[in-house]
Order: sequence, then C-alpha cells, then structure tokens
Amino acid sequence: MTIEEQPGFDPRLAWASEGGILLASACPVLVVVDILRFTTAVEVAVTHRARVIPERWVGREVAGLSSLSPMSLLGIPAGTRVTLASPNGATVSLDLAGAGAVVLAGCLRNASAVAAAARDLGGPVGVVAAGERRLDGSLRPAVEDLVGAGAILHALGGRPSPEARAAIAAFLDAAPDLASVLAARISGRELAARGLAGDLRMAAGLDVSQAVPRLSGGVFGQLS
Repeated sequence: MTIEEQPGFDPRLAWASEGGILLASACPVLVVVDILRFTTAVEVAVTHRARVIPERWVGREVAGLSSLSPMSLLGIPAGTRVTLASPNGATVSLDLAGAGAVVLAGCLRNASAVAAAARDLGGPVGVVAAGERRLDGSLRPAVEDLVGAGAILHALGGRPSPEARAAIAAFLDAAPDLASVLAARISGRELAARGLAGDLRMAAGLDVSQAVPRLSGGVFGQLS
C-alpha cells in the first residue's frame, strides 16, 4: 500500500482515473462524482428507471436522449437504455470498473442515499472526484466535484482522510447556497452561457433522490 492510497482512513478521496485506480486496490467500493453533469444525468435517468451505458468521449455532445443534460432526461421512459459519453465521469467510471471496484454514481441529489449504500456494501469506501480533462489531457480539479464529493464523504461519516476532510469542509462552506456556488464556477458559467441553467438548478438539489446507480456489466442501473 502506498501513501497515495491514504491507509488507515475510511472514507478516502481521490481525483480522476489515476487517483481512483490507486484507491481501488484498497477500497472495494468507489463512488464517482461528476456533478456537471455526468453523474447527475445518471441519477436522473436511474430515478426514472432507465439504464445508462457510459462511453468514453468521442469529441462532441449530441442532443436528445444521448445528451448529458439532466433536464433532457426528465421524461425518459422506464426501461430505456441510453448511452452517455463524457471525458470525465463516464471515462472514470469505466476505468475504475476495469480496476475491479464496485462503482456507484454519486452527486448532490443522491449524496446521502449513495453514502448509505456504499457503507452497506462494505469498506473502506473511496470517493473519486472526476474533475475536468482539458484538450491537452491535463486535469482541472473542478470545485463542483470537490463540493459534491464532500457531501457524500460527510454522509459517510467514519474516519475521513485529510484529503476527504478538505472536501467535507468545501461542502459545508457551500451548503447554505449550493445553487449559487455551482453557478459561479467555471463549468457553471459555461453551462449558463449555453442556455443550460436548468441543469445547474437540478445539479444543486441536495438529497432529493434515493437512486443509487451501480455500474454492472457496463451499464448503470439501480442498485438492488
């Protein structure tokens, strides 16, 4: 075990695929957090009893039921299988599943529900903030993912690592006005400029969902 794996603590926090793969050797359950917008979209789809196939990013987003917009998924029919591609949440989810972890999709909307389910599955539990991949492959640690991860880590309790405690502090600072915090971030401003403020409002809802999406056989569905 290496120091990057944060031995002796539960829960733990890591960033992106690289950090999550390190945690996978010590944490049997990993929660992926990509607030704007992959894991929020997955939560909305699974809440409506749809299933989501994550795919690695192919270069551009499309409209309709393959969109990452949570708003676009509100009317999705039960039983629908929808493919969502993203360079962040979808890619991280696939990488962590490949590392052998049980992968759950977490966001602000299902923070407490996914934390309770992760605890029931057994620990230690790792929370992986996806962040944002730039075009050159470098990582921007996204504040919204730090806040979302902090919400789940706060609900997990236990003995959080110093990295996890920093995320919890970020969440507690943002909690009084999550909508404004998300809207003020780089990703939030970009979405608003594209006319997607509704996605921001949905992403800011805290503990409004009991859905716990689990990646199994390459598909996110409700944890049974």
